[in-house]
Amino acid sequence: MPSETAAGSTTVSKPQRVAFLPRDPTITLLGVLIVVAVIIFSLLTPSRFLSGDTVRAMAFQMPELGILSLAMMVPLMSGGLNLAIISTANLSALVMAGILTHLIQPSSSPLAVTEAILIALLAGMGASLVIGFLTGIIVAFFGVHPILVTLGTMTLVKGISVLTTSGTVIGGFPPAILFLGNGMLFGVPVSVIVFVVCAGIVGVILTHAPFGVSVRLLGSNERATRYSGVPTEWVLVGVYVVSSLLCWVAALLMMARFNSASAGYAESYLLITILAAVLGGVDPFGGFGRVLGLSLSLVLLQVISTGFNLLGFSPYLTAAIWGVTMILAIVIAVVRDRWITQLWPAKTK
Repeated sequence: MPSETAAGSTTVSKPQRVAFLPRDPTITLLGVLIVVAVIIFSLLTPSRFLSGDTVRAMAFQMPELGILSLAMMVPLMSGGLNLAIISTANLSALVMAGILTHLIQPSSSPLAVTEAILIALLAGMGASLVIGFLTGIIVAFFGVHPILVTLGTMTLVKGISVLTTSGTVIGGFPPAILFLGNGMLFGVPVSVIVFVVCAGIVGVILTHAPFGVSVRLLGSNERATRYSGVPTEWVLVGVYVVSSLLCWVAALLMMARFNSASAGYAESYLLITILAAVLGGVDPFGGFGRVLGLSLSLVLLQVISTGFNLLGFSPYLTAAIWGVTMILAIVIAVVRDRWITQLWPAKTK
């Protein structure tokens, strides 16, 4: 509405945001969808969906997928992509599994077991960091598109994993490792605690740390970020190093939950990690995204997946539904900025 100033001139006040509209519509929409999905599946499977066993199974299944989704989110925020997260996690798990099974014998002392675990953890982390560093170097300094680089990395790393193990499964780990994937702490699965810690760290880094701000700027406008003095090449290297480090954490949870490691584990997770990120509000072109949105999208996908499983849906149908959902999520992400501009014109000025 127009208003008069002290000098008598007339000004037009900026439109105000409607009080009931959420600051982040993606977060609100995901919350509503989670509630609706829980209600629907509870009605369709009244005695099974909300049972203790089902809720416990969902709690143990989600963390490893969640950490892999975080590993996908970080490159997406920079305007890139990491298709090698699954193969990186599997190779890291195989490195740790090989060391554990060779160094730990039935007669090993507790001190020897502890030393073997530390060596295995460091070796697995080192393998992941080398993959991430080399990937980042090629993307940043040679200018090769991240899709091509990570596709090649995925193929190479998986080939190494299959070659060194002949496609076999390595299993049999000490209780301290298994506790990470199957243990409970204060009534909460340890793996859930690990995911929450990782999500919190990634959220703080992307929101408050100079590195995270540079990643966001890089995803929004790479040329302007470079001209502003940010070392964009090394920021990109850091992006893929952080992504690979998260793959190492996911590898640890996977080998702990399954009590084994293999070159072919979790291959179906690759599509879902991209879907979870985009559905959670991460811009597929980079520059925007929230860990909270990613976490809520993971909960929604886990609820839907569990509900479909209880209803006896074919896994092929579920995969097709995920594909359609990802296409819709990308379309929504493309028009999201225009929608937000229409809702809050004052915020975008």
